[in-house]
Amino acid sequence: MSTSLPDYGALGYKEIIATLDGSVVTVVINRAKYRNTFGGVLDKELINVFQLCDRDDRVRVVILTAEHTAPAYCSGADLTNGWNLLWLEESEKEGEHAHRDSGGQVSLAIMNCRKITIAAINGHAAGVGMTALQLPFDFRFVWAGARLTFPFVRRGIAPEGHSKASYLMLSGAVVSPDSKHISDLYHEIIPTREAVYPTAKAFAEELAANTSQVAVAYTKGLLQHPGDSIEENHLLDSRAIKLLGSSADGHEGVQSFKERRLPKFTGTLSKDSSPWFPWWKRVDVSHYKTKL
Repeated sequence: MSTSLPDYGALGYKEIIATLDGSVVTVVINRAKYRNTFGGVLDKELINVFQLCDRDDRVRVVILTAEHTAPAYCSGADLTNGWNLLWLEESEKEGEHAHRDSGGQVSLAIMNCRKITIAAINGHAAGVGMTALQLPFDFRFVWAGARLTFPFVRRGIAPEGHSKASYLMLSGAVVSPDSKHISDLYHEIIPTREAVYPTAKAFAEELAANTSQVAVAYTKGLLQHPGDSIEENHLLDSRAIKLLGSSADGHEGVQSFKERRLPKFTGTLSKDSSPWFPWWKRVDVSHYKTKL
C-alpha cells in the first residue's frame, strides 16, 4: 500500500462521490441528471476507486449505491451516441480482437478488489446496471419496488457477462426483485428505497468490525480462482488454512472465541499477506489479442 493514503472526498471525481467512514467506503453514482446511465468517465472512476480500496489497508468494505431520489440506480448504457462509448476506435485493428468492454473492465476491478463489496440497489436497474454494477459484488441489497431488466438482445447487443439465467438474458423481460427468476441473487429485498443503503451500511459495518481483512482476501481468492481439479483445490485450501492459522489474526480468532468476546483483527494485506498466497491467477490481458 502507498504511504500516501487517499482522501476519498478530495479525489476530484466527476461521476461518483466516494467517502470513507471508519473502515467502510461508500461510492455513490453521481449521474442523476442522466438517469445514472453508464457513460462519461463513470467506468474509469469506478475502476480507479475500487483499485484504491483494494490497496488501502484502512478499507474493509466497499458499498456502491445511488441517491434513493435519483431516477434509477443505473438505467443502463448512455446510448446518446450509440454503442461507440463502449470502445475506442484506435484500439481496433482489422483481423484482430482488441476490444475490451468497459462494463467488463469495471466488473474485473470489482472482482479483483480483495475487500468485501456490497451493491445497494435503491432504484431501477437495466443493462450494465444489472451486470457490471451488480453481479461482481459479494452481497446485493435491493429495493422491492425496483424494475430490473437485461435488455441486451432487445438492443441488438450481447451482455458483457455470462449467466445461467437464460430466461433473463435471452428475453430481456422486466422483472421485480421477488421474481422466481432473480430473487436468489439478492441478500435482502428491502421494502422502501430510502432504507436500502442504511441496511447495507449496517451490514457492512458489522462485517468490517468482525472479519479479518486477510482471511476475507484469501477466501475471495479461493472462491473466484479455483483450481482445475479437486486435488488442486485441496492444496490451495490447505495452504490458506496453514498461513491464516499461523497468523496473528488466526491467533486472535481463537482467543476471542475462548474469551467469549468480539475479535480485534489487526492484520492487513500490505503487511500480512503471504507471497506464497497472492491474489493468484490474475492475468494481464491488456495486450492479449486473438485472431478472429
